[in-house]
Amino acid sequence: MSSTLLVTGAAGKLGQRVIHHLLETYKVAPGRIIAATRSPEKLADLAAKGVVTRKADFDDAATLPAAFAGVDRLLIISTDALAVPGLRLKQQTAAVEAAKKAGVKHILYTSMPAPEDSLVSFAPDHLGTENAIKASGIGYTILRDAWYFDNYLMGLPHSLEVGKWYTATGNGRVSNISRNDCALAIAAALASDATESAIYTLTGSTALTIEDVASVVSRITGRPLEVIQVNDEQFAAGLAGAGLPPFVVDMLVSADANTRAGKFDILTNDFNKLTGKEPQTLRSFFEEHKAALAG
Repeated sequence: MSSTLLVTGAAGKLGQRVIHHLLETYKVAPGRIIAATRSPEKLADLAAKGVVTRKADFDDAATLPAAFAGVDRLLIISTDALAVPGLRLKQQTAAVEAAKKAGVKHILYTSMPAPEDSLVSFAPDHLGTENAIKASGIGYTILRDAWYFDNYLMGLPHSLEVGKWYTATGNGRVSNISRNDCALAIAAALASDATESAIYTLTGSTALTIEDVASVVSRITGRPLEVIQVNDEQFAAGLAGAGLPPFVVDMLVSADANTRAGKFDILTNDFNKLTGKEPQTLRSFFEEHKAALAG
């Protein structure tokens, strides 16, 4: 396979890992990879390895067809424009239209599990982008990433410090997966020569409650962690009191509501299909990041 592959958001955490796996795991020639971001100067280390770098600014749609020129397989990593309602969908649909103008043969997109039936505040962005891709007439691979293990590292150090983890997830379960495993599977799909359209939901091998997660964390750190269930209003008030901006409060409250409703309790073997491997376990992930948990 000698397709030219382009990764948007190449300076971001997921984009960096996707390109790492293209180069190191799947041994794609650097010259076949285009790393695109709004600030290409951040990609100097990739350029030094022979990866082509380009500017792609999703807020300047007129520049995108040139950025995507000569690309066979395009990975659109969902943007982080969550603060302004509708902006991310506008950015991503512009990218799809640019891909069509540029003659891209296959689009890959990082979505979320079951966006058509989700309470999460940003689900409409993903569903709208998926629909735009399907309507484009271009072959596609949609990769619906489950909630990352990595997201726990943002709040858990504080929870461990106070010994209490406030949540509105109830008895809901989440089939978490690591960001790195998602990147591994996405890179496999991008590097393949598959042309048929497909949707994959990337999950871990088990679905766990917050109590399950807290129990693993306690055993690994040797520190007690009490899970305290609150309602949505209490959870929102606590997050706002911690200084989080309103759109982040809405996102976290809606994610917990989605978990509580059982809508994140989805298990597939799509990761295994794409990589031939088993996903990392929660215990393994937290052992690997024990220092980060300590704060």
